[in-house]
Amino acid sequence: MNGAESLVATLVDQGVDICFANPGTSEMHFLAALENPKMRSVLCLFEGVATGAADGWYRMKGTPASTLLHLGPGLANGLANIHNAKRASSGMVNIIGEHSTSHLKYDPPLTSDIEGLARPLSHWVRRADSANAIAWDAAQAVARASEHPGQIATLILPGDTSWQEAGTPVLPKPAAPRRKLPDAARIAHVARVLRSGEPALIILANTATRGMALQRAGQIAAATGARLGSQFFTARIERGAGRVPIERIPYAVPQAQAFLQGFKHLITVETREPVAFFAYPDRPSLLKAEGTAVHPLVEADEDSELAFDMLLEALGATGTEALLQPRLETSVPSGALNPTSVAHALAAALPEHCILVDESLTTGRESMGLTMGARPHDLINNMGGSIGYATPVATGAALACPERRVFCMVGDGSAMYTIQSLWTQAREGLNVTTIIFANNSYAILKAEYANMGAGTPGARALSMIDIDRPRIDWLAMAKSMGVPAVAVETAESFYQAMVNSTREPGPCLIEVRL
Repeated sequence: MNGAESLVATLVDQGVDICFANPGTSEMHFLAALENPKMRSVLCLFEGVATGAADGWYRMKGTPASTLLHLGPGLANGLANIHNAKRASSGMVNIIGEHSTSHLKYDPPLTSDIEGLARPLSHWVRRADSANAIAWDAAQAVARASEHPGQIATLILPGDTSWQEAGTPVLPKPAAPRRKLPDAARIAHVARVLRSGEPALIILANTATRGMALQRAGQIAAATGARLGSQFFTARIERGAGRVPIERIPYAVPQAQAFLQGFKHLITVETREPVAFFAYPDRPSLLKAEGTAVHPLVEADEDSELAFDMLLEALGATGTEALLQPRLETSVPSGALNPTSVAHALAAALPEHCILVDESLTTGRESMGLTMGARPHDLINNMGGSIGYATPVATGAALACPERRVFCMVGDGSAMYTIQSLWTQAREGLNVTTIIFANNSYAILKAEYANMGAGTPGARALSMIDIDRPRIDWLAMAKSMGVPAVAVETAESFYQAMVNSTREPGPCLIEVRL
């Protein structure tokens, strides 16, 4: 095998069997190595789609995908969604092509400091020095990406390392991934806090918002009267009927402060205390009320399920039953489209066990509370705040869970960042319903303009916020990339379009005209 073949074979052997790729000249030998029948390769027309799709894959699978990016500029194009993945604790192995070692000394046009670009958003960066060592490097990259919480591993692959003979692969001794044990003293302290009877909010994040960890958290809440909450944005929540309900801390600072006002204790699980998304004039960064105590229960690299088991033991509450969210039948709404009617349409239309990827920064911001009693589903949010995450993440989630329908809610401004995702969805035949909330503006920025105390936007400021000149033709955009599309202007037609999208396999787009 040459180095590229050794690299792909090692990735597959280590459990990484999908590559989201946007290749260039330096990666041609790696491209040839993707003929390995155990590796699925998915072409993305923009690097931000590749990195976002790898994020979506991890959020649903819990195992890292790989990406293939072309030199420093290719990596730079993908960095926004690597940032989002890092904030979501998603594991990812990025393979970055590089000029051959002998060619670099001539400073060809695409030469850049790839390590310098990669380090701020990577937990592990290495340049492959030889074809003989590439299997070792690849195994270490996968091991780092597979840690808990997930890590971003970046492996730089010079062209000559790809085409030279690799010899017999040499691999590091495998180490089983293991989450750190929770601290017993912290468990005992939180048990005392909960026994006090003072109002407490347990803030869940990452793996604590799903599976048995969420179930155990529900038992603790039922036993102690504590409430369960999450930050406004979370990597993935299992929610809906039959799941343990979690309250969502509001996004806006005044509403978040009001929500947190009555708590004497905040108990954090795989997260930190609530912080405002931005700094606003004359408003605090920390959202808790004065005098509220913060108690870390589970750190980001610890085992939430085990911590909750230990806490239940300490409380003598192992036999407590969790309170589960009942199914709330929602009537199909009619009339005008607004955040409430949109939420009611979602609650009525979402099929069982679908995946909902949310980047509806304005229209959907307040609607999630109205879908708590919908059929059981998974909700994915943007943890990093860099827009253009939703359509790529939905693409990766659909590949990870081909048997489940993915609904992707995204504002029109955000969608334009990574609209190339539609092409990949059509090519791969993915079950993704993309919902574009078309208000023809960056409406979130109008609200933030006021929140920042900048007054009323003038004509020039509005021209930097509105995107209606020219108006984007979403139906033509979708058709050009092979995705069927429909426009809706009422709540009932929105509901029907969502239902119709589940009746045929493959992608579709719904333009919600607001």
